[in-house]
Parts: sequence; C-alpha cells; structure tokens
Amino acid sequence: MFICGLLAETIFIMTLQQLKYMIVVAEKGSITEAAKELYLSQPSLSGAIKDVEREAKIAIFNRCRAGVALTTEGMEFLGYARQVVQQMELLESKYIHNETAKQRFCVSSQHYTFGANAFVEVVQQFGQERYEFILNETQTHQIIMDVRNRFSDLGILYLSKSNESVLRKVLEENNLEFHELFAAAPHVFLRREHPLAGREKLRLEDLKPYPRLSFVQGNYESSNFSEELFSNDIVEKSIKISDRAAIVNFMIGLDGYTVSSGIFPKFLHGDSIISIPLDEDEVMRIGYILNKDGELSELGKIYIEALKQYKEK
Repeated sequence: MFICGLLAETIFIMTLQQLKYMIVVAEKGSITEAAKELYLSQPSLSGAIKDVEREAKIAIFNRCRAGVALTTEGMEFLGYARQVVQQMELLESKYIHNETAKQRFCVSSQHYTFGANAFVEVVQQFGQERYEFILNETQTHQIIMDVRNRFSDLGILYLSKSNESVLRKVLEENNLEFHELFAAAPHVFLRREHPLAGREKLRLEDLKPYPRLSFVQGNYESSNFSEELFSNDIVEKSIKISDRAAIVNFMIGLDGYTVSSGIFPKFLHGDSIISIPLDEDEVMRIGYILNKDGELSELGKIYIEALKQYKEK
C-alpha cells in the first residue's frame, strides 16, 4: 500500500500537461512566447514551471532578460520528458483514437550529402501513412546535446587524429558512445571549372589563394568541433556558413573550397561540384553516437544499413 501511495504521489503530481509546457518553453526560449502558443497567462505558466522544478528538485531553466535557457540538469530532464510525452501520444493514438501509431525518427548530423541520401531511403522503406521524420543538420556540439537529451535517436559525426581525444572526452562526460561506420580519406570539394580542377591530388598549400568554406560552430569554434579537417590551418580567406546549399553557391560563385570525405552523391548537385583527394596525413572516421544505455531502433538500423550500403557504391 505504501508503494502504491508513493507511486501515485510521484506520478500524478507532475502531470503530462506540465511536461508538455516544459517542452514548449524550451523550444521557444521564452515564457512569454510559450504562454501565447499554449493560450495560458504568463503567471500561470511560470507557476507550472516552478511547480515542476520544485517537485524535480532541480532548476530546469536559467532566467535572463533575453528569455530562458535550459540548465545542464534541465537538458537531461527535458530528454526524459520528451520520451514520456511521445510514448503517451503513441498510446492515445493506438488505443483511444484507434489510429496507426505515428512513428517518430530523428537524426542529428553534420552536413553530409550521403547522410541526406540515406535518410531518403529510410523514408521510402518505412512506407506507412503516418510518421514524423526529422533530419537535423546542425553544429557538432548540438548533435551531442540532441542525442544526450534524447531529442535525436542518433547523431552522425566523425573522429580524426586531431579531434578524437577531445570529442571522446565530451562523449564520455555525456554518457554517449561512438560507433564507427567507415573511414574516408579527405577530399577537396570545388566547382568543376575551378583553376585546380585538373589536378589528380592537392596539398593544403595549393588551396591558399582561394576562400576556405566551413560550417559555423557557434560557441564551439575550434578544430575539435569543426566539420572540416585542417580547420586550424591559418588561411587568408575564410567564409563560414550555416547550410549546405550556401556552401555549394560559394564554391560555384567564388571559387571557394571545403575539405570533407570523398562521399558525394552527384544527383544532389549534378556535375557542378567535384572532389579531389587531399594528399595529407589524416583520415575521417565517420560513425554514429548513441546513449550508452540506449540501442538502435528499427528505423535506426535501417538508416545505418543505408549509410553502409551507400559507402560501398
């Protein structure tokens, strides 16, 4: 009886609705904006947040003039809150509304064209009428946080000689583990009509006259979190961007280049972009990260197999 009473007290004081409130506040980064979306008064929403924080015995949000941001403990809490809400929605869908459960699958990844291609294959194979698929191409540190907080089923990134010691430490601190898929030699990507396009191989010194293109990493701008190898090499011309379409435009319009793996599906950009091997001593070991206490879902397994098969083509 005591156990039942304790369980009842633990489960039902913190309601499902309150967990949904926490998720919306985290997504909006503002109690005011979240209250508008939820059709609540700001004092009511603030009170709900305080109730949950008091019951959880942690501070979930840091408050500042600009809004709110998740604390470290809040990130972990929100990861579990998302799981609870998602599972409840599956139960309601199947047993109350008699609908086929909507499957959710989310991958956070560095900006890899082969990753997008593999994701398309997952959508094609899944074949059901109701699903929510998310491919979040984002910054390296955000990939780690997304998987740690269980927003994403898995994350795609690479390890190399230059970043491995730091990234493995960060993964360990966040209870994550890296599973290698394949190793890829570094290649230079540039437009087909680029002055260097006729070379069989390139060295870093060959690239110095041209703009280096790289993806922004926000507060984690360092070679350890960079998507590109040799990012600590000093260059005179550097352009940082945030999306894959822009990097292609700059390659074509400015004779820019970037360094990545040699895996590049032509159908995504036709024949306008080519890759040339970079003759430097480094290898990209591309793989996926998971929570140590988690395992791949069925959709995750399909996605990983699609990645492996694509590499073999």
